[in-house]
Amino acid sequence: MSKNIPELYGSLVFSDSEMKSRLPKDIYRALAKTIHNGTHLELDVANAVAVAMKEWALEHGATHFTHWFQPLTGITAEKHDSFLSPTGGGEAIMEFSGKELIKGEPDASSFPSGGLRATFEARGYTAWDPTSFAFIKGHTLCIPTAFCSYSGEALDKKTPLLRSMEAISKEAVRLLHILGNTEVRRVLSTVGAEQEYFLIDKSLYQQRKDLIFCSRTLFGAAAPKGQEMDDHYFGTIRPRVEAFMEDLNKALWELGIPAKTEHNEVAPSQHELAPTFETVNVAVDHNQLVMEMMKRIADQHDLACLLHEKPFEGINGSGKHDNWSLSTDTGINLLDPGKTPAENTQFLLFLAAVIKAVDEYADLLRVSVATAGNDHRLGANEAPPAVVSMFLGDELGAIVEAIKSDTYFSGSGTVEMTMGPKVLPHFIKDNTDRNRTSPFAFTGNKFEFRMPGSSLSLSGPNTVLNTAVAEALSQFSDILEKVPSEGLPDAVHTLLRDSFRTHERIIFNGNGYTEEWLEEAKQRELPNLKSTPDALPHMISDKNICLMTKHSVLTKEEIFARYEIALENYVKTLHIESKTLIEMVQKDFLPSSISYAGELAFTGAKKRQLSDSISTRTEEMLAAKLSLLNDRISGGLEQLKEDTAAAERLEGYLEAARYYQETILPEIEALRLLLNEAEELIPDDCLPYPTYSRLLFSV
Repeated sequence: MSKNIPELYGSLVFSDSEMKSRLPKDIYRALAKTIHNGTHLELDVANAVAVAMKEWALEHGATHFTHWFQPLTGITAEKHDSFLSPTGGGEAIMEFSGKELIKGEPDASSFPSGGLRATFEARGYTAWDPTSFAFIKGHTLCIPTAFCSYSGEALDKKTPLLRSMEAISKEAVRLLHILGNTEVRRVLSTVGAEQEYFLIDKSLYQQRKDLIFCSRTLFGAAAPKGQEMDDHYFGTIRPRVEAFMEDLNKALWELGIPAKTEHNEVAPSQHELAPTFETVNVAVDHNQLVMEMMKRIADQHDLACLLHEKPFEGINGSGKHDNWSLSTDTGINLLDPGKTPAENTQFLLFLAAVIKAVDEYADLLRVSVATAGNDHRLGANEAPPAVVSMFLGDELGAIVEAIKSDTYFSGSGTVEMTMGPKVLPHFIKDNTDRNRTSPFAFTGNKFEFRMPGSSLSLSGPNTVLNTAVAEALSQFSDILEKVPSEGLPDAVHTLLRDSFRTHERIIFNGNGYTEEWLEEAKQRELPNLKSTPDALPHMISDKNICLMTKHSVLTKEEIFARYEIALENYVKTLHIESKTLIEMVQKDFLPSSISYAGELAFTGAKKRQLSDSISTRTEEMLAAKLSLLNDRISGGLEQLKEDTAAAERLEGYLEAARYYQETILPEIEALRLLLNEAEELIPDDCLPYPTYSRLLFSV
């Protein structure tokens, strides 16, 4: 790298240090007050910031600026405007004003709105989010913004997230002040977003219509070797992948994204990147950039980066683990149990609030990760089941049990680990094991929400999590603020005991993959929302609408809009998959398979012409088997075409979503099995696309 890493890090970000060095002191203080306290930004401050930001961007070669926002498509959007401003006489200057910084006016008509806006109501606004630093991408200054309609409805994923951050900060500060921790003025939700992905050869990717149009293979026989040897996990990184990772790290570090960990994942050609913790708003912005940069850098290395939750059948899919915690503006992690968690009242109250929130809003957390792609992954061996539960580990589990039963906790706290040989160091054992089968696991000083899929924006899950915990904290404060100070310890104990007893059903420390657990979860009356059409109606239940509207995170209209968009996205995703499979089978696979069956028959006939004593049994058997499969594939294809045409005539999105789930998806999977069986009989050079063996083992 041309620069050392500390110099490289954040070099393309208009960071706090840049602002401090370039802005007048009074302007910097006013902006810092806006960022840290959530106060209103005055136009004179915005004008000064715009001038400094423009000069910095021009020094770094930028020619354009854009309001970078996150519409309800799940990806980012940008419209570029030049700094150029003609002055007459063939001359021009480079201008950028405070008004241009704080507000943009993109066309909102072509973005999903879920009925909030008609197509002819085109105007929308982007508004600068000063809590997320501007950055340079290519030759463009990117300004992170929120996005709303002309009438003020949120049309993006950032706005509800920012609202939820305010809600949880308000309620957490309220509870902390009741406990006597009055120096805290703000509480921030923080996230570390682990990102899994696949890398395959770009030339092979370009030969698969299913990967191009659907981001996943709709069929393909398993390679002779998969992940059963566990030799790819944490294995030596191949040179081509290592070169990609080096360039990716450089690009991310320049953008101030704290990429920390990289390694091979379980499946062949699968990898993972993990950053350090950041404020949730910034973490979500950065994760969107991570996904974009992965695809861009992969292309430069003649690779294709796959972010679909299940690009290949029979091996692990990809998730995005959301490591969530709460920190005060005084630097305290509220989910850090400390050395004696049983005596840490503050920690136990926040732990109880999270347990209560996850139990009461488990359905909404499931909704937040519901997509057609993630449905293929949840419940498989690399992902938690669709049933939401919480893992606390032995020590915290024992503390909760002691509080529930009004008994004394006699745990020893820290435990020193020794491994036998004297040469190996001793170290302190973590207070929890890891449980990869748990959707929501406590991992030392944070919770790991493992259900989000790899392509998902993390704004949705964190908006739900922030708001649900804010509600639990609010209810705790309602109880405790009425208690005299001398009675507070007993009141806290009673609250903890009652809360743990009420919500103990959500706690499960065992193996979430077993059928026994699913049966037990049913007995506990935990929701098991196996598919997106099963989950999405819970978004508009009275309970969940009440939660979001009470804390001003979403209006009822905004909730219903998101519900419609999610259903529409599910329907369109499966429709594209169906149409793609129809085209691949009809235009590519069947002609190739029929041609090979014909070659077998022709070879058998030629052998019979040479001599009646020459056996043609092999050719006849293979040709007959393949011809039978071709007939069954053709029959399945015609049925899929007929039912897909019927699906197009359905009007309601929920009806259509259930039809696709119950009719189209099983037909796609049935065709997959037939196609896989036929593929195993056909030589690779007779197939019109690369096989799993080539896709997964060519890099």
